[in-house]
Amino acid sequence: MLKKLTYSLAAAAVMALPFTAQAAEPLKIGYSIANTGLFSKAAPSQMTAYDLWAEQVNAAGGLDVAGEKRPVELVWYDDESDPAKSAQIYEKLINDDKVDLLLAPWGTPHHLNVAGVVEQNGFPMVGNTAASVAIREVQPGNIWFPTSAIPDRIGPALTDMLKEQGVKSVGILANVLPFSQENLQFLVPALEAAGIEVKLNESYPPDIKDMTPLLTQLKAANVDAVLALTYPSDAFLYMGQAKELGISSPYQFLLIGPTIAAFKDAFGPVADGVITVGHWAESQTDWPRAKPFFDAYVAKYGAAPDYLDSALAYMSCEILQQAVAKAGLDHDKLREAISTMTFDTINGPVRFDGVENAITPTAFLQIQDGAMQIVWPKDIATAPIAKR
Repeated sequence: MLKKLTYSLAAAAVMALPFTAQAAEPLKIGYSIANTGLFSKAAPSQMTAYDLWAEQVNAAGGLDVAGEKRPVELVWYDDESDPAKSAQIYEKLINDDKVDLLLAPWGTPHHLNVAGVVEQNGFPMVGNTAASVAIREVQPGNIWFPTSAIPDRIGPALTDMLKEQGVKSVGILANVLPFSQENLQFLVPALEAAGIEVKLNESYPPDIKDMTPLLTQLKAANVDAVLALTYPSDAFLYMGQAKELGISSPYQFLLIGPTIAAFKDAFGPVADGVITVGHWAESQTDWPRAKPFFDAYVAKYGAAPDYLDSALAYMSCEILQQAVAKAGLDHDKLREAISTMTFDTINGPVRFDGVENAITPTAFLQIQDGAMQIVWPKDIATAPIAKR
């Protein structure tokens, strides 16, 4: 198993510190990531957020650990997109590498597998890219989930938005992977209760290479809205083939994928009007930390962050950073701080009720003139929703 230590971050920080601070021992922060395998296309947007945060912390003199600044050193392993391997890695990080803090892996199954490890070891960890009703079954105490993109809330919220737009009929295409199917489970009843006709409801395998037969059915159904419950790779496939076949429904929703900068880069103006899950945007002026994060990310990587995963990953770092500044590294004190504090993040204030974010609303983004805008709910919207 390949181990990568970002020595450059810690070394550069230590060299830049005054002599009195050079004696501070680097703080080891560990995580696993899907660097290879099925989810490898999604995971980089999480790693970039972690690296940016660590770089910023070190540039500021190190992480404030209850009043003492210590440089950060990230330790990560490739879990090969395997949740079972992710759990093994976190055991190693805690018991062999003796890391001081933990960051989260990518994806819901990995978070759920790791939850047992952090609980068994009493080691607090702030999650990020996990979104499932199953997170509510996780024992509160050592893991928290800052996202508001939970399927039993997405379905009703999406239905409310579509109904307000006058949508009468939809066609649904759903990946068979768990997050898509869980969303499907709550979406269809919400649509039916609202009187919105589901003209097509088809699922497809995660390694699908050609959506043409499904999209041909979809085009023939002539629906007001397409609801494609995608993961990143099939979101790209859908968009390319929908363009070729002339899918022209005025509302097109893709579950995961459009928040990645490469999506807009790949499709340009064709992507305008696409709606997706996401509750962050740099244009939300009520969140003063949002635009500086966006600008710093673009300056470092030359591209916009993933509006869902990069934002969530960075939020989790902010939460951990603020908790450590108050409580230090003691697990009991840190657990109490994360459970009770209200955190100032790029996505506005976050407070946890048990394992869940109690403040951030379920929201949707839309690509408009090449920019991501929050279009729902209206109280945090940065632009009104637009037809394609």
